[in-house]
Amino acid sequence: MSTPFPFTAVVGQDDLRLALLLNAVSPAVGGVLVRGEKGTAKSTAVRALAALMPALDVVVGCRFSCDPDSPDPACPDGPHEPGAFETRPARMVELPVGASEDRLVGALDIERALAEGVKAFEPGLLADAHRGILYVDEVNLLHDHLVDLLLDAAAMGASYVEREGVSVRHAARFLLVGTMNPEEGELRPQLLDRFGLTVEVAASREPDQRVEVVRRRLAHDDDPAAFAERWADEESAVRGRIVAARKLLPSVRLGDGALRQIAATCAAFEVDGMRADIVMARTATALAAWAGRTDVLAEDVRQAALLALPHRRRRNPFDAPGIDEDKLDETLEEFAGPDDEDPDPDPDGPGGGDGGEPPQSDGDGPRGDDTAAGPEAEESPASTESGEGGEPQPAGSGAGEQSAVRAAEPFRTKVLSVPGIGEGAAGRRSRARTEHGRTTGARRPRGTLTKLHLAATVMAAAPHQRERGRSGRGLVVRRDDLRQATREGREGNLVLFVVDASGSMAARQRMSAVKGAVLSLLLDAYQRRDKVGLVSFRGTAADLALPPTSSVDAAAVRLESLPTGGRTPLAAGLLKAHDVLRVERLRDPARRALVVVVTDGRATGGPEPVALAGRAARLFAAEGIASVVVDCESGPVRLGLAGQLAGELGGTAVTLDELRADSIAGLVRDVQGTSRRAA
Repeated sequence: MSTPFPFTAVVGQDDLRLALLLNAVSPAVGGVLVRGEKGTAKSTAVRALAALMPALDVVVGCRFSCDPDSPDPACPDGPHEPGAFETRPARMVELPVGASEDRLVGALDIERALAEGVKAFEPGLLADAHRGILYVDEVNLLHDHLVDLLLDAAAMGASYVEREGVSVRHAARFLLVGTMNPEEGELRPQLLDRFGLTVEVAASREPDQRVEVVRRRLAHDDDPAAFAERWADEESAVRGRIVAARKLLPSVRLGDGALRQIAATCAAFEVDGMRADIVMARTATALAAWAGRTDVLAEDVRQAALLALPHRRRRNPFDAPGIDEDKLDETLEEFAGPDDEDPDPDPDGPGGGDGGEPPQSDGDGPRGDDTAAGPEAEESPASTESGEGGEPQPAGSGAGEQSAVRAAEPFRTKVLSVPGIGEGAAGRRSRARTEHGRTTGARRPRGTLTKLHLAATVMAAAPHQRERGRSGRGLVVRRDDLRQATREGREGNLVLFVVDASGSMAARQRMSAVKGAVLSLLLDAYQRRDKVGLVSFRGTAADLALPPTSSVDAAAVRLESLPTGGRTPLAAGLLKAHDVLRVERLRDPARRALVVVVTDGRATGGPEPVALAGRAARLFAAEGIASVVVDCESGPVRLGLAGQLAGELGGTAVTLDELRADSIAGLVRDVQGTSRRAA
């Protein structure tokens, strides 16, 4: 077994370490979501925490880690006799992004359940994580059906497995820790709210701190055991401090003054629901216990707000998490009470000291499994206007260029979907054959049986009962009789936006409306779990402003800074989009595409621009690529060019007004045309 990197050897990342330690002191805080760029010690710190968790007493032989002092009365391995227990380290269980439902919640032996009436249950990861840590790396990439199961378990503290009338329940209370890179997309709001605390991490820009990170990482890699030995005393000190804080926690007093500050802070920042108030109260109490105090002070409330509120402040998917610290200080001061006084405040603040850790400079933690690569530079509006990757635009592309305009207010859009039935990644846009959804039929299982079709199984077994010697009431079922249920659900698609940014779209009010429409479609794509890409064309060329990604936020940022001006190279935009789809088809052949062309239909510049655009559009029609044209033409006289383009693409044209979900002009549901993978 490999030696993990010591928790106390992580350089800097004070907020991350504090949030993890507070959950170790009080698991009721609700877990931690760690957001940050790659290579910032997120995974290293989480894996190191497990070594600091106090050991557990568990019932001997119980696969569900029952507490011998209060065993679960409904434990599948119960009932448990009192007395017999063993002590073992707390577990840290990792949930892979691509895990199956059976791997997460466990699996029933359907064949034995039908033939023998035996609830033969194989526990899953939720059972392994009970009373320990459940760690999900890249939690924002987790499939929706697994997210739903996590939500249920986190809310009820138990996991339920139900298959064709056979039910198993077991306790599943765990510390949920997730890490994510926001560039890969955001979490669903329901799961986001289930994390008690959130922290943002970033790599240091100080050379000395980066040197220390590399020095410690190399020392650990050269001799992990010797490196861990050097930090053994510090690790033991922190472990002892966690145990002491846990013992002190029931004695910590949360006064009325602190409660008023917590309630006032949550109200001032307009967070949804009451979970934020409860999490803040538990966090402030844990902070006091961690500092060795029995009273919660204003500084505890302030630190609790900084950890518990940022991810609950998002009003829509494109809002960046954060909190206004000046407003926070004003609120705390306004509602300060007599029991908030601190006669001898800790100069380091709660958790501000090293908590038994060795003195170290404020830098970044070691990389662990992550690379030492620095963050990707953020794009400024200037670099965005220059084109993809900051490269200069082709000659003539900036002719008559205007500065970027802000998008209009987004609205709820009509549903645009790909025709036919696909088999892509789970989502909420187009019809697909999935593991989850309504049952549409049955087939023989290919490999492990996951979803039993009971009626089809009984019908397959019934004709053979006499020859199998059936004498009792039970049904004699063999492997060949089992039938897998085929189900139909929804998939996520690749929604590729092809946006006309030429001079014909450059009127500020008009372009603002166009950006608002695209932003609305991006919001819809976020909710439907799509991948998105953005191609823009103007001047003499087209640019891939955003390669296909799960980060709808990134698309919104690129859209906001999109400049306009120059001629309308419509053919170039369509050909660039076709090339993007070709590459993506090689990477993910199961994910179907929906092309959304946002234009007034004009084509100018170069020889025969209209004919060339028509030939480019017919490539999409020939390959059965679903498409829709958002007609941005305005004014009393309309040329109908967008409609002609939609005909060439084999798709449908819809005006900006018709795109609205509350429009009376007609409901746009399925994009006209055939899909290459339609059933």
